[in-house]
Amino acid sequence: MAIKPRSVRVKSPATFESTNPATGEVVGVFPVFTKSEVEDVVARAKVAAERWANLSFRARNVVLRDWASTLTRDMKEAAELIHRETGKPLSDATLEVALAIEHIAWAGKFAPRVLGRQSRPAGLLMFNMAAQVQRVPFGVVGVIGPWNYPIFTPVGSIAYALAAGNAVVFKPSEFTPAIGAFLEESWKRIAPFKDIFTTVTGDPATGVALTESKVDKISFTGSTRTAKKVAAACAVNMTPVVLECGGKDAVLIDKDADISKAAEMTLWHAMSNAGQSCIGAERVYVHRQVADKFKAEIVSLAKEIKPGFGDGAKYGPATMPSQLKVIKSHIDDAVSKGGTFLLGGKDAIKGGYVDPVILADVPEDSLAVTDETFGPTLVINTVSNMDEAVDLANSTSYGLGAAVWSKKNGKRIASLLKCGMVSINSAFSFAAIGAVPFGGVKDSGYGRIHGAEGLLEFTYPRTVVKRRFRIPLEFTTFERSERADRILVRLVKLLHKRRIR
Repeated sequence: MAIKPRSVRVKSPATFESTNPATGEVVGVFPVFTKSEVEDVVARAKVAAERWANLSFRARNVVLRDWASTLTRDMKEAAELIHRETGKPLSDATLEVALAIEHIAWAGKFAPRVLGRQSRPAGLLMFNMAAQVQRVPFGVVGVIGPWNYPIFTPVGSIAYALAAGNAVVFKPSEFTPAIGAFLEESWKRIAPFKDIFTTVTGDPATGVALTESKVDKISFTGSTRTAKKVAAACAVNMTPVVLECGGKDAVLIDKDADISKAAEMTLWHAMSNAGQSCIGAERVYVHRQVADKFKAEIVSLAKEIKPGFGDGAKYGPATMPSQLKVIKSHIDDAVSKGGTFLLGGKDAIKGGYVDPVILADVPEDSLAVTDETFGPTLVINTVSNMDEAVDLANSTSYGLGAAVWSKKNGKRIASLLKCGMVSINSAFSFAAIGAVPFGGVKDSGYGRIHGAEGLLEFTYPRTVVKRRFRIPLEFTTFERSERADRILVRLVKLLHKRRIR
């Protein structure tokens, strides 16, 4: 499906180009939505949200199922667009589209099971009442997406918000607006009516306008620094937010790990998508008994991977050029503080590409250990035991994901990590499973997308209590009698008084 000129009513003549970071090719030209135009889109979404919420779960699921089917038919075109707009290999772009489709299908299918009305026990004191909890969609959810996974990550909010009965206004990154337009165009082909899901393109000011508009909730993915600004802007209007921010994910390798498989998958964990993954591996803590073997294995494998845009490239360029300065500063700082190169060097940055860099024995106060690098670099430090590894893994301001490699102790080690997600003897696996939540703690954000928690995130609970029949004793009235008070006290003592040891 080719991207056509935008058909939305945009008054502002301002436009911007989306370019291929590998070739400089112009992928598309898109309008810069102004504040008033964003507010107009949100206002129309408000009207659509009421109609959409009034549809049954089954009706919404049919629409989402059709959307998943449409994207499946257009999978090749979507992947090619991501490939051109981000520079990532076509194979990785295809995987991203496939995972996004899976989440759309899961959200629509399981929404009624997760969000259906629930009866709750009223308790002995209110035994004549029927108690129920309903899940209510917020109305309009604003989704601000990233550039590193321009379809998979935002769909993790968009699909779940739609399945829950909300309308969605999506602001894609200014580096990847074409895939945002693609998503909107594909949705229009199956939407039962207008304005359920719309896209607004533009620079960061457009995102600010969305956060300051009358949306009912914001889901943001991006840096922790920007997330704090989004949260502050939303606080003015008491707009609730979901924040999925950066990470500094650690890999912990025990002495009984399958070293060959750990090296193979940790390399992909760290270098895929040019290291531009919030859940990418940036730190490895490996047991001293297997450290030399692991280092030799991963370096040997890393020597075979090369960046590029054409066939055979394992990852692409830095999508956001300014990130190259961050990567260089982290490498330089690590070496200046005593870290050593196992692979690569200070000359790893070549144009818009970064060759694989693996460093060892990097001090824990180095930028390469404390701050998110977001590049194809990896720090490997040796530890005496897994307790030390856990302590070091947890001594960060981030808490997004982690990976543990151990044949016997994986679950125990995972249970000690202060983060939102852990994979055992695998990498990235939690992101591909629709049933489990995705999100972090500490500076990695709060709230969850994906899974039942993701559906619940885009609704609020409404309690409804109804009197089933009248009883002689009424407690919630000014006409309450002394006899009612005595019975109340007697019941409470009967139910809750226990002998204290």
